[in-house]
Amino acid sequence: MKKLFIAVLLVVGITTFAQEKKHSKGERQKLSTEEKVDLQVKKLTDDLSLNEKQVNEVKVLVAKQIEKREAKKSEMQGLKEKDKEEKKALFEKRKAEMKKEQEEVSVEMKKILTAEQFNKWEKIKEQKKENLKERMAKRKGKRGKMN
Repeated sequence: MKKLFIAVLLVVGITTFAQEKKHSKGERQKLSTEEKVDLQVKKLTDDLSLNEKQVNEVKVLVAKQIEKREAKKSEMQGLKEKDKEEKKALFEKRKAEMKKEQEEVSVEMKKILTAEQFNKWEKIKEQKKENLKERMAKRKGKRGKMN
């Protein structure tokens, strides 16, 4: 009986570890632009309790944002062949452009949202920024241990 129990445990253990990870790096689900827009608008609608008029306006704004982001992403893919100093200059330029775009989005969102919704949106943005900083710090820590 003990041997049967141990064999069952072994089989269950082996099959559990043999399962694939669904969301490993590089295997993320590729979403279309429309799906990205819908997902982001739905999240904002849930978080900020947007009305129909606001949903439509935010959808247009988010669609523009995502299109710009995807265009810049493909542009940045071409930088792999460039030399280090040229890359650095382009990254600095891109960073300044991103900051300007973020300010423009904030101005547009302020026009669309109520004061209370806008404040909540700002807090959500800050929280996301903090989470990103933490994740990047963890990544750097892992890389440092590997080298």
